This record gives sequence, structure tokens and C-alpha cells, in this order.
Amino acid sequence: MKKVKKPLLLLLIFSITLGCNRSHPSSQTAKATDSAIENRIKNMSIEQKVGQMTQINIDVISKGKIYNLIVPHQIDSAKLDTAINKYFVGSILNAAGYPFTRKHWKKIITNIQEKAVKEGSKTPILYGIDAIHGANYTVGATLFPQQIGLAATWNPEIVEAAASITAYDVSASGIPWNFSPVLDLARQPLWGRFFETFGEDVYLAKTMGKAFIKGYQGKDVGHPHKVAACLKHYVGYSYPLSGKDRTPAWIPERMLKEYFLPTFKAAIDEGALSIMVNSGEVNGIPVHANKELLTTVLRDEYGFEGIVLTDWEDIIKLYKDHHIASDMKEAVFLAINAGIDMSMTPNDYSFNVALIELVKEGRITEARLDESVRRILTAKQKLGLLDNPYPNFDDFPKFGSEEHENKSLQAAKESITLVKNKNILPLSTSTKILVTGPGANSLNYLNGGWTHTWQGEETKYNTIGKKTIQESLKLLSKNITYMEGSSLDSNINTLATLEEAKNHDVIVVCLTEAPATEGPADINSLDFPKAQQNLVRELSKSGKPLVIITTTARPRIMRDIEPLMDAILLAYLPGNEGGTAIAETILGLNNPSGKLPFTYPKYQGLNITYDHKHTEKTNRFLGQTSSLSEYDAKFKGQLYQWDFGYGLSYSNFIYSNLKMDKKSYYKTDTLKIEVTVTNQSEIAGDEVIQIYCSDLVASITPCVKRLRGFKKTHLSANQSKTIKLSIPVKELAFVGSNNKWIVESGEFKLKTNKLTQNFEIKEKVVVKK
Repeated sequence: MKKVKKPLLLLLIFSITLGCNRSHPSSQTAKATDSAIENRIKNMSIEQKVGQMTQINIDVISKGKIYNLIVPHQIDSAKLDTAINKYFVGSILNAAGYPFTRKHWKKIITNIQEKAVKEGSKTPILYGIDAIHGANYTVGATLFPQQIGLAATWNPEIVEAAASITAYDVSASGIPWNFSPVLDLARQPLWGRFFETFGEDVYLAKTMGKAFIKGYQGKDVGHPHKVAACLKHYVGYSYPLSGKDRTPAWIPERMLKEYFLPTFKAAIDEGALSIMVNSGEVNGIPVHANKELLTTVLRDEYGFEGIVLTDWEDIIKLYKDHHIASDMKEAVFLAINAGIDMSMTPNDYSFNVALIELVKEGRITEARLDESVRRILTAKQKLGLLDNPYPNFDDFPKFGSEEHENKSLQAAKESITLVKNKNILPLSTSTKILVTGPGANSLNYLNGGWTHTWQGEETKYNTIGKKTIQESLKLLSKNITYMEGSSLDSNINTLATLEEAKNHDVIVVCLTEAPATEGPADINSLDFPKAQQNLVRELSKSGKPLVIITTTARPRIMRDIEPLMDAILLAYLPGNEGGTAIAETILGLNNPSGKLPFTYPKYQGLNITYDHKHTEKTNRFLGQTSSLSEYDAKFKGQLYQWDFGYGLSYSNFIYSNLKMDKKSYYKTDTLKIEVTVTNQSEIAGDEVIQIYCSDLVASITPCVKRLRGFKKTHLSANQSKTIKLSIPVKELAFVGSNNKWIVESGEFKLKTNKLTQNFEIKEKVVVKK
């Protein structure tokens, strides 16, 4: 190490001290920041404060008409002037319906910020975007598996890396705010945004959600490569009774607290800067007007200090759709008093006009405006916008890099879930393979919604150079033939494909569904379209083994055709690297390690999750059998196709020597668990050790089991590992009859794989969550 001269050393120490203060501000620094924000608020007019609370769509300041802009995109200087100098807008969102180059993003962001800091309220714009599985509105950005696929990896480290790279690419576009992650639970498979979640389980979704916040915001959200996270969609959005987007949810308070709120609470505790509100209603009250949820729970109980943002037009919808207000002014009154900070209006200034009138009439106080403006300015301060709103667009050498692509490929490979294998997979490159089905030759079907466009269906924006499933297989083997077979919902050349099958050893059938999200993703049936089912049935007549690949946004029923299949790989929506990941898995270059993040349904009308109640274990046809044992035998295994957490491997993992550190525990104790896992095969692989606990007797009917811990580990061929996990006693809590978290004394059962061990909780524990 070279010697440093004393003056230079002192300067270096001083610089390091300043750098540390950025991440961990002293009380004096915090007070100075608070003072600067308070001075800004003090000097703002009512109109300027309302402007800070307003978010408009980029269409409003662009040339052309809303939803029908001039192409190529251009900012309209007159419209921008209106936004900044008349309405003092504080936030803008969106692309213009298609992805922009980084060069164009630089032009847009620079133009907007130059105007905002010099004119109007002289406050930088907080720009937001939906970067759902990568920076999908930026040309050349790295796209990852959708959230449901990331959840299937059961690997928080790769999930955090995906979020970190997404933050990097979003920042490279000059945007500091990302409307992600979705923390709704996927417990209603008809719901069109199922694929945007981390699955059905609270613990898994909490863990992955925290990993996303770490990846997005890091230790210092003001770092030029980090962005503010936005938790969606608070709360109950994913559980509509009808299964249709933005329709009513009916969730008892106890269930809301135990299942749907904890993912948000965990992310808040991780430091998330903003929250987007559920567009629908819960128990008859639109969440945008629910003061109990937006203020009492979110602010008072959870201590959330960040921005609460509406979703698209959701204040308008309070009177147009929900009919709880007579006009826009009444809708704004309800939303602001409930706890909304910022309105994604987003295509006009009706929110501004209404809120200004409400304040001048005295129905909403200026102090209430100050609360929201303070939160918005604090977010801008934490992101560094108040000091420097201009990103250094040259500071992103890894944008679109091979390093980032490899992380996406790793995530896709780890997500793939093998649910059936009759000793067919992996295939040899010498095997003659016929590849068919609508999912075999489409990048759009690998990516799903939120890919370059809102619905993800436009092929012209696909990333150049990325390969489909059949293209990826052809790169790895010379013995691949591709035929279409069928489209999504109609026959193309099924009989010709069956004839071609005679010349091949194995048939790979790629089943899929159309890319979509939100309302357009609503469906009435979980069944695969008849054309795809018919393709499987016809090809089964060939007598050749069938390997099925699914790329779908949610589980699709395959009960009737599953017996015809020899191997099944679920790929979810694996993103741009999905073709490569699937091909490598088929040919044995990747050993599948994904595990289901949801319970895969077997019947259209039977929506049951893994953590169901004991009374849901039995069917209701006891009268058709002569004895209970006969009945149980008849219906055993009929509740679902595959269980939550299920997933096979090319390796053979054996569990043994389950140990707990003691038999009895008290309220401050932690369960310490050990189990030996052995890879009894010649193939190295990854295994997810899952720990489930069952409360055997409780005052509220207990679930049959709940996931309480997991760990993913790599095992070489014939290697054994002793895996250690810890579970604090308080993590066994449930919400009791008084809607308070509690662990009751009594007997519990712990299970991992097929091993079980009973233990006892010796005293009642009241848990604060």
C-alpha cells in the first residue's frame, strides 16, 4: 500500500465521514434536512402543495392525444409549461405505450427536470414507472422471470439480485421510482395478476418481498443505482370473490391481519418508501376511502412514513364506479381524509381543481396538505432529487451486460419446476425431438404482460437476439424438428404434426396462454383451451413419450390430459432467457430445482390452498361409500394436482436425522432445527429444505400446516449436508378471536419432507406485529 501524505489523508478521512453520513445521517444533518423541507412547504402556495400531490401520465405533456400520441414520441413544451407553471405537478409516470431508448429517456427526464427546478414551485419531479420484471419500458434492459417465477426459485439471493439489476436499469433511464413489488397473495388463480405475485404463502411472499426492497433500495436509496420501491396493492386486491380484476373482496378482519397485511408490514419494516393502494373494495368499502386501513393500520399501527399513492384513476372511480361519492370533489374529500398522499389522476387536472376548492372552502385543512407534501418532499430528499435531479446517464456501464443477462438466466433456470418425470428427462442431444405447441416459438409467451407494452403482446418490440424454446433447443442439438401444431385456441396442423411424430423419439409440447395483465387478463375458466388439450390427446396416439412445457400466468387445469404426459416442466413466465433455460433443462444442462409457490388446482371449482383447515381435507360424498376408510382411500390425493412447495429434481434427495434442540419452548425461545440431506445420485443439484409447523389444538381452528422456514442449498453428487434453521417461537403466532396475534401453549408438530417431530409450547405468548 502506498503511503498517503498527511493533508491528503485528512481529506480522505473527511470525505469518508461525509459518505457515511449520507447513509446514516447524524441528528444535526436530519434536522437540517427537516428544516429545508419545512421551509419549502412554508413557501408553497395551496396550489403548489396540491401540485406536489398530483401525478399525471406522460401523455398529458406529450404531442398528440392521450392514448394516441405522435410517433416518435415528443414532449409538448406548451403542455409541459401548463403542468409545471399552472398546476405545479409533482410527479409524472409512464412511457408512451412502448419502450424508449436510454437516449430518449435522457432527453425526456432532462427536459422535465430543467423546467421543474427553474419554474413553477422550483421542485424536481418524482418520475415513476412500472418496471415489473426488469426495466420493461427501456430498450435493451435485462428482463427477468415474472414474480411468480422468482418465487418458484425459493432463493432470496437471486430475487434480490434481480431487483438490484432492475433498479440499476431503471436508474439508467433516469427514473428514481419503481411501482413494484406486488405483495398481494396469489390465493385466487382466476385473478389476472396472479403471475405478478410471490405466490400464495405469507412467509414465502414476506421473504421475497424483503429481498426485493433490499435490491431496489439498498442500504442507501439515494445511491445513483437505486430506486424507491412501491408496495402493491395495499390491501386485499388479489382476492376478489369473482376472480375478476378490481372487483369486490370479502375478507374478515382476522384473515386480513393474518394473511394479507403481513407482507406489507414486513416490507415497511425493511424501509419501503411508498405504497400503491388497492383499486377495489374490501368488505364493501373502497380502499381508497378506507381510513381504517390507510391511516389507523398503515400509519398508527405500522408506523409507515412514506407516500401513499392511488392507482390509475382510482379517486375518479370512487364516484364513477364505486358510487360512494356524487362527484369528483366529494371523491377527493373522501380519499384525502382517508389518507391518500398522491393522486395518479392521471389524464387531467380534475384532482387539483377539486382539492384546491376543498381547501379554500375549509373542508380540508392546509395542514392536511402539509402532511402529504412533507412525505413527498422527504422521499425526493432521500432519493437525492432535491440536491441533484439530473442523473449521470454515463454511469451505467453494465446496462444490458452479459453479467446481467447471466443473472436473469440463472433466475429462469432456478424457477423451472419439474412436477412429473417417468424417467424421461433429461433427454440426450442424440434423441430425435419434435417440438410443437403455441408456446414453442414465441418470446411474448415466455414474458407475459408488462413486457415492452402494458399487455406484452406486441412482437415488434421484442428484444433482438433472444431465443424462443424451439430456437434454443436447435442451438444445443441438431436433432430438433419444429411444427406449430396449434395456436392458442385453434388447430393449425395437428394431424400433420402427429404424422411427423413417427420420425422422432420424443415429443415436446409447449402449452401456454396469451400475455395480458389487469382487466384484459380476466378469464372465465382455468382449463387450457380445447385446441391445446386436443393437441396433447392427438399426439399421445403416437405412442411416443410426451414432455410438456407450460409457460402460463397462473395454473391451468390439466387433470384430464395429465395422465397422457410422461414429464411436465412448469416454467411460469421465465422472461427473455426462458427459452435457453428451458432448453438446457430438457437436455440436462440444468438440474431443475424450482418448487411450487402455490397449490396447483386439479378441479375448476375447487380452489384450495396448502394451509387449508382440517375440515377441508375431506370431500362431501360420504353417503356414496360404505365406510370412512373406503371413502378416504377413494378421495385421497384428489384435492389438488400438486401441493405447494412441490418440485422434483434429476437428483435424489434423502432426508434423515431430524433434530430439535429441545422438546419444550417458552415465549422468548427460538426453535433450533437440524436435518441431514443427502444427494443419493451422481447428479449435483439444489434442494429447498422446507419447515412446516402444525398447531395441533387451538382456539381458532388451526391450518393443517404453515410454512415457517426454508433454505436452499447445493449438494454435489453423493454429498450429505446438515442443514440448520431457526424459528422464533413468536413466528408460530396466529390471529386470535380478539384480532390480536397470539401463540397458545400446547402441542405442535414440525415437519420437513416426510420427517416429523412433536414439541410443546409451555406458555401463552401475545405477539406484537
